[in-house]
Amino acid sequence: MNEWHTDKWFTSNWNFAEEVRRGIHFKDGIKIHDVTLRDGEQQAGLVLTCDQKIALAEKMAELGIHRIEAGMPAVSAEDARAVSEIVKRRLPTEIFGFARCMVDDVKRAADCGVSGIVIEIPSNEEMIREAYGWSLEKAVELSVKATKAAQGAGLYTVFFPIDMTRANIDWVLKLIGQVAADGHMDALAVVDTMGGLAPHTVPYLIDAIKSRIDKPLEVHFHDDFGLGVANSIMGLAAGADVVHTTISACGERAGNAAYEHLALALLTMYGYDLGLDYSKIYSLSKLLRSFIDLPVRGNMGVIGDRVFDIESGIVAGWYKNVKNTNPLLVTPYLPELTGHPGTEVVLGKHSGGPSIDCWADRLHIKLDKEQKSDLLGQIKLAACKKGNTLDEQEVRLLFKQYQ
Repeated sequence: MNEWHTDKWFTSNWNFAEEVRRGIHFKDGIKIHDVTLRDGEQQAGLVLTCDQKIALAEKMAELGIHRIEAGMPAVSAEDARAVSEIVKRRLPTEIFGFARCMVDDVKRAADCGVSGIVIEIPSNEEMIREAYGWSLEKAVELSVKATKAAQGAGLYTVFFPIDMTRANIDWVLKLIGQVAADGHMDALAVVDTMGGLAPHTVPYLIDAIKSRIDKPLEVHFHDDFGLGVANSIMGLAAGADVVHTTISACGERAGNAAYEHLALALLTMYGYDLGLDYSKIYSLSKLLRSFIDLPVRGNMGVIGDRVFDIESGIVAGWYKNVKNTNPLLVTPYLPELTGHPGTEVVLGKHSGGPSIDCWADRLHIKLDKEQKSDLLGQIKLAACKKGNTLDEQEVRLLFKQYQ
């Protein structure tokens, strides 16, 4: 077996070519910092109760998520209670709070008992002046005071410059340097608030920051152009220490980088194991979706409910031939890796003879060539009328005429 071909996955050997790996510099002990309970809940129309947040935090800890950003206590009494209750569970994970660059916000988070805090500040000059109505000096002053307060409270402090990737690089590095010198930061978050960073820009940005700031780096990338996970992997490959993610990409606007996609890609395409219980990935996504209205397309990679369904007749034929000997020939990883139900051959417009064979074997019905052809025609017609694949009851009804 190789890193790209194990008993549970089969990706591309090109991912491990020496020429490809030369520019990859993953740190040891990379951590996932999940922001579902804070940034995820900022998705329009998404509301989680205290009990739901506790349930999600417990499930995340069980899966092995290294850090949980439990919320922003200053938002409401209910949010503060949720953070406090999660801390009380003494979960085997680090619990962080989130704060604006205000001393009172920091105190509220500290009062909840968190071990760390993420402190945000606008870092784009236009945003500071126009959206916040502040002077640049005020942004620096507030940042210094808030981070010093966090240090005084004994909190591991992550400085979080909002809209950093659209800011003037010289100004933002000056801001970060001043906060590091006059205030306090244990780590710096590289924040792509609007998701406008291109993947191949990420290593350059990480290197530019590292040349000025000798602190652990965390990457927080949004998914407005569908690049949140790709950008996050590029950031980690460039030497970032922590990656901010959400469950199933929930979050502000288009959401954040999905931890599911990132974790599985690192495992199967880079040979980097984050130490998670990957078999709980699907169930955690389903738990979140049971609490909120979070539509996920059925064939969404890693978390889709129907990602292991096979309708195409030709693929059903491949699956029929290899399902008991080499099922990884028809899928890049096995369902059990993520905790999905097994591969399912479904019947619809695109089904073929092998699809009929799979169901005939399952239902213990013998069909001759003419019967198969007749049944396939009925199935295609029924599927076209329905506008979808047939469910099990509909399939059994059609097969019953040949028993």
